[in-house]
Amino acid sequence: MAKGKGAADFMNGRDERSYIQDLAGQVMAAAADKNNQRVFQRWRDVNALRHPDRAPVWCRPVGAWEELLPTDDLVCSQAELRSYERYLRQLLIKKDMGDDTPLKPYFPVNAVFDCSPSSQWGVDVNKTLPAEAGGAWSYDPPLQTAADFERLQIPHFSWNQSRTEQSLEEAHNLLGDVMPVRLQCGEPISGTLGTYAAELRGLTEIMMDTILNPELLHRLMAYLRDAALQGMADIEASTCLTSNYDDPMTCSEPFGPDPGDGPLSFENRWAAVNSQEFDPVSPAMWNDFCLEYQKPILERFGYTAYGCCENLTQKLDGVLSIPNLRIVVCSAWTDLDTVIDKVQQRHVIMWRQKASDVVFTDDTSTIKAHLEEGARKLQGCHYQIVLRELQTLAGYPDRLHVWTDLAQEAAAKFA
Repeated sequence: MAKGKGAADFMNGRDERSYIQDLAGQVMAAAADKNNQRVFQRWRDVNALRHPDRAPVWCRPVGAWEELLPTDDLVCSQAELRSYERYLRQLLIKKDMGDDTPLKPYFPVNAVFDCSPSSQWGVDVNKTLPAEAGGAWSYDPPLQTAADFERLQIPHFSWNQSRTEQSLEEAHNLLGDVMPVRLQCGEPISGTLGTYAAELRGLTEIMMDTILNPELLHRLMAYLRDAALQGMADIEASTCLTSNYDDPMTCSEPFGPDPGDGPLSFENRWAAVNSQEFDPVSPAMWNDFCLEYQKPILERFGYTAYGCCENLTQKLDGVLSIPNLRIVVCSAWTDLDTVIDKVQQRHVIMWRQKASDVVFTDDTSTIKAHLEEGARKLQGCHYQIVLRELQTLAGYPDRLHVWTDLAQEAAAKFA
């Protein structure tokens, strides 16, 4: 549904459950459309190191969703229905936008797990919130001294079958025969260990620890590695693990050992991790304090996508040593020419765009020129064009539609 209309324009006497089912029906119709099948094939081709008709193009609005679909524009008054409405309407907005969002013909429901200890780490992680909306938060880390490390515990995750089945039943009762419901379950602790390290120790502190307290930082990273591996073991033991090869960026054909009628393993899943918190350190320090602790996690997965907004230009040799690597992320701060030279056609290059350059310009010809220059350089490579981490549209409500068109035109021109 288009945004900006009031509830009365949508409802016309219908109840909210019927409205949700109508939205679900629209998504299902779009998912069955031949264009969506081409989108899936485009992703599967590129991530299988084949050459699709053109590189897939995808954007992730993140903070800009509040401008695309303001909370005040949600129709449902019942709190339990608003999350369904937001999810389905976001998919329809992406369909209208026209990027390569693979529309899934089902509604995902997350498996529910209980964590022990309840705080996950054995210590409470807090943040200092901004004084005003849109401001920056700051870390309030619990690990202030070496003695605080004694409080850390390895978390364990146990499947809450009754709550999971309740969530599945509620979704099925709402969506009925309009949209199937499917369980969704992945790793509880990401291999992006730096995020947790910064939350527990503080970003400034882990930078200082690389020099002043290296053994303490090694201790923290080893703990996080072990916690991630234990979480993966707990999930596999629950037999709830599901695949993630129908998601944007990592959409692919099935891979890993055929489980037959048995449960999946992490060899049937993608890992998508990064090292943003370690961006400022040298390649040697990044390898010692981050990558070496990530590798035992990543080797458990079938495929790995590595990187986000960090500059990996000088760290590419380390990235290319990652087991099961399939996607190398080239951020706006990573040198594209160096990535092309190092990666060649052995992996997929995820060419990330700089959100501020896309949003904060009156002249979209600069966007077009940048996309065409990059697509020309990438011609012959296996690559994706991705725009993420948007926080605002800066008064240009159609900017993502324009960017999508320009990116797809550039990808087709240099296919």
